[in-house]
Amino acid sequence: MQAHLARWGALAAFGWAWLVGPTLAAAELPSFQALVDAAEANSTLSPPAGTYAGPVVVDKPLTIDGRNEVTIDAGGKGSVVVLDTDGATLRGLHLTNSGDSHNDIDAGVQVRGNFNVVKDNRIDNALFGIDLQQSENNIVRRNHITSKPVDLGIRGDAVRLWYSFHNRIEENTVIDSRDIVVWYSRDNVIRRNRASHGRYSLHFMYSQYNLVEENDFRGNSVGIFLMYSDSVVVRKNHISHAVGAAGVGIGFKETSDVEIVDNEILYCATGLHLDVSPFQPDTTNRIRGNLIAYNGIGIQFLNDWKGNVFEDNLIKGNLTQVAVLGGKTARRNEWNGNHWDDYAGFDRNHDGIGDMAYEQYAYADRIWMDVPSARFFKGTPMLEVVDFLERLAPFTSPDLLLRDEQPLMTTRFRGLQPSAADDHDVDGGREGEPETPGSPPDAYEMLQRSLGRD
Repeated sequence: MQAHLARWGALAAFGWAWLVGPTLAAAELPSFQALVDAAEANSTLSPPAGTYAGPVVVDKPLTIDGRNEVTIDAGGKGSVVVLDTDGATLRGLHLTNSGDSHNDIDAGVQVRGNFNVVKDNRIDNALFGIDLQQSENNIVRRNHITSKPVDLGIRGDAVRLWYSFHNRIEENTVIDSRDIVVWYSRDNVIRRNRASHGRYSLHFMYSQYNLVEENDFRGNSVGIFLMYSDSVVVRKNHISHAVGAAGVGIGFKETSDVEIVDNEILYCATGLHLDVSPFQPDTTNRIRGNLIAYNGIGIQFLNDWKGNVFEDNLIKGNLTQVAVLGGKTARRNEWNGNHWDDYAGFDRNHDGIGDMAYEQYAYADRIWMDVPSARFFKGTPMLEVVDFLERLAPFTSPDLLLRDEQPLMTTRFRGLQPSAADDHDVDGGREGEPETPGSPPDAYEMLQRSLGRD
């Protein structure tokens, strides 16, 4: 009997130790807050290698250098580090195990000040990555960010700007987070970031005068979506494999005076999606020099709208080049000098421009544009046969969707060369140059590159 009681006592003790062991271990970690409190303002704190307990609040200008040897573990409570100061630097740290409160925006780093630098950190198992609120002139660079291992919709955002101006978000890698969001923020630069396996690679709301360039967004539900955000420049980005029912490469919602220039938009359900854009009177959206290729729909208009200028784009290999939902056309927009791979004309004088205009008509297959429930049958043999028969012997006059008076014969694409402006990294160099695709583009090569297998 005593042997049995001893055995059960040992098992109970083992179970109790198993339950409380991690908590006790976390509680026994040395406090990083104590190191911060003891450091003098404007000094450099470079603690010994190891794991320290968070959360941490930095309320004075301080440089914290982890040398890629220091971990701060928040123990599942709150944000790992809060920068409630101006002029601080966080670099070379591993920040992990934040709380899971969306209301409190539990994050790897919360920035609540100006002129701070957050660079070269690894942030994981953090609900939100780096959150900036009412913060200006900060640099967020070369951080590797992942969220908590939960369903996509309840992950936090990798980088979040809220009423924040003149910040630089550069060269960060985001995997398995939700979105990068820019809300009510202006005059920010989002450059050379990589994001995959998320929802919105980049989502703007009511944010003007931002620059988005040389980013690489692959395998997310949506590439870049601009909502009520005017005067944004989007250039030299690679966006691919935004698939699914709502998959969009670049989308606009009531957005005006934007420039979409020299981007690659490949293998998405919809390449460009335009919804009542431009919205402001007497404005245009300028869409030029882009490669829009191998998408389900190349360019989709939600309705018959005007004010978009399409020039010098390479529109190639899309199942449907241009679609207009609701039974309307895209003729009120300007189409000039684009290359269409289904153009059937000639160039007899060899000036690089087709002898006749490119025209796209809507035949019987546009039933899926007019009747949403019929979209299920898009691309099916039944609808393709009906479309073929109507093209062969039309029952009614087809609708003219668009007309490009000067279609380009060349397939040359300028590619994603790095921009000359602001190419110097004042904070320690760049890790590599963006890819420069060949000319003319090859379908297999572009697929390999879009999958990261080149």
